[in-house]
Amino acid sequence: MIHSASGQTEQIPLAGRITLGRSAACQLCYPDDIGLSRQHLAISQINGAWHIEDLGSKNGTLLNDVRVERPTAFRPGDRISAGHLTLEFADPGNMAAFNVEFVDQAEKETTTVVADLDTVLGPHESAELDKTSVFQGNGQVRALIRAGRELAGHRPLSELFEVIMDLSMEAVMAGRGVLMTLENGDLKVRAARGAGFKISSTVRERVLKEKESLLVRDAQMDTALREQKSIVLQKVRSFIAVPLQTKDRVIGLIYIDSPDMIREFTREDLGLLTVMANVAAIRIEHARLNEVEAIERAMAMEMEQAAQIQMGLLPTESPKVAGMDIAGKTLASRTVGGDYFDYLTFPDGQVGMIVGDVAGKGLPASLLESSLQARVKVLFEESDHLAEKITRLNKATAASCPDNRFITFFMTIADPATGELVFCNAGHNPPIMMRADGETKLLDGGGVMLGILPMFKYQEFREQMQPGDVLVLYTDGVTEAESPAGEEFGDQKLIDLVAALRHRPAAEIVDAIHNAVFTFAEGAPQGDDITVVVARKI
Repeated sequence: MIHSASGQTEQIPLAGRITLGRSAACQLCYPDDIGLSRQHLAISQINGAWHIEDLGSKNGTLLNDVRVERPTAFRPGDRISAGHLTLEFADPGNMAAFNVEFVDQAEKETTTVVADLDTVLGPHESAELDKTSVFQGNGQVRALIRAGRELAGHRPLSELFEVIMDLSMEAVMAGRGVLMTLENGDLKVRAARGAGFKISSTVRERVLKEKESLLVRDAQMDTALREQKSIVLQKVRSFIAVPLQTKDRVIGLIYIDSPDMIREFTREDLGLLTVMANVAAIRIEHARLNEVEAIERAMAMEMEQAAQIQMGLLPTESPKVAGMDIAGKTLASRTVGGDYFDYLTFPDGQVGMIVGDVAGKGLPASLLESSLQARVKVLFEESDHLAEKITRLNKATAASCPDNRFITFFMTIADPATGELVFCNAGHNPPIMMRADGETKLLDGGGVMLGILPMFKYQEFREQMQPGDVLVLYTDGVTEAESPAGEEFGDQKLIDLVAALRHRPAAEIVDAIHNAVFTFAEGAPQGDDITVVVARKI
């Protein structure tokens, strides 16, 4: 069983090899869980026992709170933690408790008149009125014409519900009524005339699930409903309940009744209200979609403005320093992104190069990225004490970072004249050091991601660049880019590409990596931002 952070539970039978992660190539795909890697873990059977295997995930996999380092057997009752998910291995012998049994009950004779939209409209599947229609009286025709005119305007939803309620009441001369729409599976009152409605759950289920229109001329005498105290207590002698139906989808219902027997509802009333509810439902959906579209347009404009602000915070040009050729570029997978890169120039002639990746995407990630950049600018006025400043940066980030967010971060301070590098890594992809002769080295070593452990102390490391050496900083949007078949670009493709390009200028290497990723993806939209920074010693 898989338990998510939202409280949802999913039961998955064990069979064959099962992979779990954010990638669509996994059998169990959770693309919105930012704590998971694209290919996070696998479950498989070895020598008759089920084993859990971590697939080199960034945040690790825990079995009973112990990190999984190699394929490890698990037993009933064991708990596996990955990202924000908890997997519990249940004994197959106890699974019968999850079965659901449905029983049939014999239907009783009723005096209820039942109709549906297709029956009322006839074979034309439209509200066209002809001699075969149920509408024979001028009153019903006039009511439909008026409804068409009233609903043809561009009213906001709040007004539209009130108009539909009034039209329904007047069309059949009802004593009171209520209009409700389905919101996340629950009925919400949108308009009402009268108070104290107590509608039978039997009526609700038949209207919403069976798409039936119901007319009960005397509810207290109906054999299916006479035991419903809600009907008896209200002294309801006649009611109509119809679905707000747009072709095949029910978005709510209209219920009207006549406690004081103003008039007895007829079969024609039922047909009229069924058609009016259909017209009203279509109009409600159009109005709702128009409002959603207006909100989305406004949000899109705000996101475009946010993207312009974010791009204005990123470097517009690379630093020009003697002894080193530097270039960088980022591309957000959405309008705004969580990738961050920057350059810092210091009075002593040294230059800082930074890449970061905020977990998640979109506006929340971009806000954290902007906050990170501001802190970096304040902390790094001088080029000394790199590890100490990253430790302070982590503490400040942890104080304001939500529990489900973190930031991977890499920073190096380079001396362009000597080629000496001092670097510190906070959970980020190890940069590639490509030597002039083609030898490859990864700048390993570092600490946890920013925002996770506020008291963590970071260490700094050193490396030496020689003329012709190339340093490549990047985010995982490069190596985790996917082809349409679900294959990842991977570390080795990037290393091979850098090796082939190591004699080219930094800007050309940056562009070539971006182009290679796009070609590999064959135009498929990518799920993560892509950032590359290249420094070449000259």
